[in-house]
Amino acid sequence: MLSDIEIAQKAVKKPIIQLAQQSAGIPEDQLEPYGRFKAKISLDYINTLADRPNGKLILVTAISPTPAGEGKTTTTVGLGDGLNHIGKRSIICLREPSLGPVFGMKGGAAGGGMAQVVPMEDINLHFTGDFNAIALANNLLAALIDNHIHHGNSLGFDLRRITWRRVMDINDRALRDMVVGLGGPANGYPRQDHFDIVVASEVMAIFCLATSIADLKHRLSKIVVGYTVDKTPILASDLKAQGAMTALLKDALAPNVVQTLENNLAFVHGGPFANIAHGCNSVLATTTALKLADYVVTEAGFGADLGAEKFFDIKCRKSGLRPSAVVIVATLRALKYHGGVEVKDTPKENLVALEAGLVNLKRHVNNIKNNFGLPCVVAINHRTEDTDAEVEQLKASLAAEGVNVVLARHWAEGGAGAAELARVVVDLCEQPSEFKFLYQDNDSLWDKVHAIATKTYGAADISADKKVRAQIEQLEQNGYGQLPVCIAKTQYSFSTDATLRGAPSGHTVNIREVRLSAGAEFVVMVCGDIMTMPGLPVTPAANAIDVDDSGRIIGLF
Repeated sequence: MLSDIEIAQKAVKKPIIQLAQQSAGIPEDQLEPYGRFKAKISLDYINTLADRPNGKLILVTAISPTPAGEGKTTTTVGLGDGLNHIGKRSIICLREPSLGPVFGMKGGAAGGGMAQVVPMEDINLHFTGDFNAIALANNLLAALIDNHIHHGNSLGFDLRRITWRRVMDINDRALRDMVVGLGGPANGYPRQDHFDIVVASEVMAIFCLATSIADLKHRLSKIVVGYTVDKTPILASDLKAQGAMTALLKDALAPNVVQTLENNLAFVHGGPFANIAHGCNSVLATTTALKLADYVVTEAGFGADLGAEKFFDIKCRKSGLRPSAVVIVATLRALKYHGGVEVKDTPKENLVALEAGLVNLKRHVNNIKNNFGLPCVVAINHRTEDTDAEVEQLKASLAAEGVNVVLARHWAEGGAGAAELARVVVDLCEQPSEFKFLYQDNDSLWDKVHAIATKTYGAADISADKKVRAQIEQLEQNGYGQLPVCIAKTQYSFSTDATLRGAPSGHTVNIREVRLSAGAEFVVMVCGDIMTMPGLPVTPAANAIDVDDSGRIIGLF
């Protein structure tokens, strides 16, 4: 059996300029090629699409992630190919993979099997340099802060209240907490500092929510980088940083175009994590695809409690996007894991564990249908060990919820294996729906977190210490109470305890830390022990990655 990278390397790719012209009518002079198989769409061309009608937007989300695997990106790619297979014009929109997971625990994020986007190695590594531009813009702002303090601190930064962090796109736990400015007066003032991973940067969030160069620059100018002694916010605009930051990000802001193994267009742009950011690809990529296709399939990171909730309550709220249907991805292995079976035993038929694990899937279904008012279908990412008895039990159990279950074979068969799922999704898109947000803009920040925790996570309550409560109150006094909230918590559980599988209820969600993302226009509530700079596992995926003597990359997922 070929590995994912071996399948991708055998793909017969079309020149991306030719494919974009044939599939979507994008003129050659409006595409900036990065080699033969990658390109960026010009922002000028995107502006000409404003009067075109939008296609249907389909969100792919999943159950709470497990070590047994679900295959959300693979299903997104498979469904896009499936829609094209049944004669529908479809484009998929994905996030760019972060090098943290690529070299860490998760591996690549370009799909799998016969449902991949290519060139797979480029997408998983440097791609078109977007992440580098985001890191540079972020770290330029950090350098300007320390430079300003070194040259007199006329803005009055309180060195204890500098909130802007440096970033890099590699998991490095040693940089979570550190001291900068050592080495004497020539090197600035010593102070405690922190590194986050690039995908947790507010610049990444801004990048993915901006709708134009002007909007990007305006959002960057609003970033709060620190406070004075009397707690007055200091903005990036006070440092005159937004112009240079925009210059670094200008080219990156244009969406990237690649293709699937079946030569269907794919936009891969932006990549905020869903457990510590809002977890969606760029608004520009999604809105552009909607002008060029009848159906656009996009994904939101991790489970529906994280990625889908933020897709709805942040991305849709801010952009005006409205999805027509939702696909919830699961594997029978993952459901049995949620039912208490260890990973090594999940391939074995176990109807008792499957029934026990279905509580996780059912809560996600309930959240999509009842909390957000959208029609949904459950897609089972098929594996060879799945038994007929397990599939029938799952279908019968979900029938009581009024939800279809489709066994999708896109991993092995590509678009043809997702044809049935595609037909069901097309029908769902024609159903009436009453999309709604989980909370309203004028709810307090505390009430917004409470609504997410109790309605989505099944929690009984939320908590925070006196210092965090005071920070939340201060943000509301400073005029930030109208912003949506972005919960940063473990992706592995509805609770903040990663070990609690299934659908835990009655727990308390503790807010450990509050971070204002004024430019991205949301407030991050850090809950439990989630880290915004992950660490590497005992055996990093990087250990298996290599380049052979011919220059061919091997071991990449």
